[in-house]
Amino acid sequence: MGDLIGTAVEGALYYAARDEFARIKCLTAPPEQRVALYADVARLNTLYMIARAGSGHIGSSFSSLDIVSWLYTLEMDSAAGDCYFSSKGHDAPGLYAVLTAEGLLAEDQIHRLRRLGGLPGHPDVRIAGMNANTGSLGMGISKAKGMAIARRLLAQRGRIFVLTGDGELQEGQIWESLLSAANLGLGEIVAIVDHNKIQSDFSVNRTSSLGDLVAKFRAFGWNVQRCDGHDITALAAALRTLEQDPARPKVIIADTIKGRGVSFMEGTSIDSDVEMFRFHSGAPQANDYKRAAQELIDRCNARLASLRAPMLRLEVVENTAAPAVAVTHTSQRLFPAYTAALIAAAERDPRLVVLDADLIVDMGLVPFSERFPTRFVECGIAEMDMVSQAGAMARQGLLPIVHSFACFLSTRPNEQIYNNASEASKVVYIGGLAGVIPGGPGHSHQGIRDIAALRGIPGLVLVEPSCPAEVAPLLDWALTEHTGSSYLRMTSIPYAVPFVLPADYRPSPGRGVVLTDGADVVLITYGMVMLSEAVKAADLLRARGLQLRVINLPWLNLLDRAWLASELAGVRALCVLDNHYLDGGVGEFILAAVAELGLTDSPRCCRFAIQGLPPCGSNDEVLRAVGLDAPSLASAIAKWLGQ
Repeated sequence: MGDLIGTAVEGALYYAARDEFARIKCLTAPPEQRVALYADVARLNTLYMIARAGSGHIGSSFSSLDIVSWLYTLEMDSAAGDCYFSSKGHDAPGLYAVLTAEGLLAEDQIHRLRRLGGLPGHPDVRIAGMNANTGSLGMGISKAKGMAIARRLLAQRGRIFVLTGDGELQEGQIWESLLSAANLGLGEIVAIVDHNKIQSDFSVNRTSSLGDLVAKFRAFGWNVQRCDGHDITALAAALRTLEQDPARPKVIIADTIKGRGVSFMEGTSIDSDVEMFRFHSGAPQANDYKRAAQELIDRCNARLASLRAPMLRLEVVENTAAPAVAVTHTSQRLFPAYTAALIAAAERDPRLVVLDADLIVDMGLVPFSERFPTRFVECGIAEMDMVSQAGAMARQGLLPIVHSFACFLSTRPNEQIYNNASEASKVVYIGGLAGVIPGGPGHSHQGIRDIAALRGIPGLVLVEPSCPAEVAPLLDWALTEHTGSSYLRMTSIPYAVPFVLPADYRPSPGRGVVLTDGADVVLITYGMVMLSEAVKAADLLRARGLQLRVINLPWLNLLDRAWLASELAGVRALCVLDNHYLDGGVGEFILAAVAELGLTDSPRCCRFAIQGLPPCGSNDEVLRAVGLDAPSLASAIAKWLGQ
């Protein structure tokens, strides 16, 4: 049993065990009061999980917790087939808090958010109680339709509740999904819009205003109600009204507050705000955690006192959580170098324009937007629209640079990128968050299939800088030397880099540069993470008497075959290391070239890459689990060579 907590202490984390939720559900009080208390305790547990993990999404979890708590404690009947899932995904920690409280998740999982074998940063069906994964936004209502149609064919019943974000409504798939749901009379679907009015960077209105949502949903044939999403009575009344028309799909537009429940975390702006919302993602600082926990504890205890019930009993844990991304004195970041190079390029070329998909902070674009406000286009969460806009801009003589995460930019607008190529439109694409780490967000955000998705598009050259010093030269090449389109694949996290490029280094199309000398094995790879691990693996192998030559090849689908042949002369073994799936990666491309060279004394070849869906966890856990950290690589290479 936990302790009675009145005052939060510096350096401690607090959470409520499952039996506290059971006690709250049995209190003699009106249902709406019980649920409000339950939701606040779930907020405390959500805050605990995110603080312990070192990362997560507070704002979206808190804005939706009254809705989720209402559904699981008062509204849904699992025996009748009712089910729930989230389409927006950032609310996963809050959902985990409720699933744990309801006994649908093992209670000890509360300690393992974003850790190997624990709870992924975004919903995953491999976790108990999860009915759908998230990925690129906008899929939820389509999935609800598929579930509804399948259930009808299988003679199954039950309502399907799906939560969407409001920024998510900028995705075209949402609007595609609405028409046929109404045409088919899928009245068992209840969509709930968590309308907290703030998305990743700024307010929804500033980013891409949604206009009159009630009128829009009604125009698509949906039965619509709007209410306060933090008022349990209003939510229940809205649903009862909707159920009077059972034939039509239903939507509740729930007006909520991002960060609801902690006063200094709440974001209430609905206009063109200047300040960004601080608590969209990431763990709170120690002082912020203490203040937030204290506010939640005080309100919960006050509510319990008003009901003549004992204070909360909380479990207390020492805050020893490491940051999600460890930063050392050798850590380097690519995006500050990219920001500087981008602004310098824009100073030189007035044709340069920048497009962004609601990731202005993550992609390092705030300084550009401030320096060149008329040359910055915020497209919102609408990658296909953004890429097609860029293609048209290029046709009109501009030089557009498009930004999003690699996992989304390479896939959702893939057809639009291909269409731009078919028009010979020169566009530069910047894919951030590339590679298997950070591992905390989970597989939906691990950009490890982008090379395969893009490398065959005519005229599109894929490159990845190895360190900050290589960013500007590669960007300048893409902007001024290459006549076609380019894709810069960028690591987003800081990383300890144990190598330095030669002082006179200049990228040469299709050619790499040697970082460590060695006559036994050549290892070709790219990017800050894999090159760093490869160089460290070379040191480990040297202790075993093996000399590993590590080559940085920033060109991911462009190869100078004469250069490759010269590098392989007299070499008995070649390894290619991919921060990508095995299929469709650079290794496949290079080894095909080796086979076509027809070398008289061809080396033995092998590939190291990600095979199968990668796990979620801390960065070191994930690299080790997929066998791409330095010790794993060194051992695998030695074993492959028979040593």
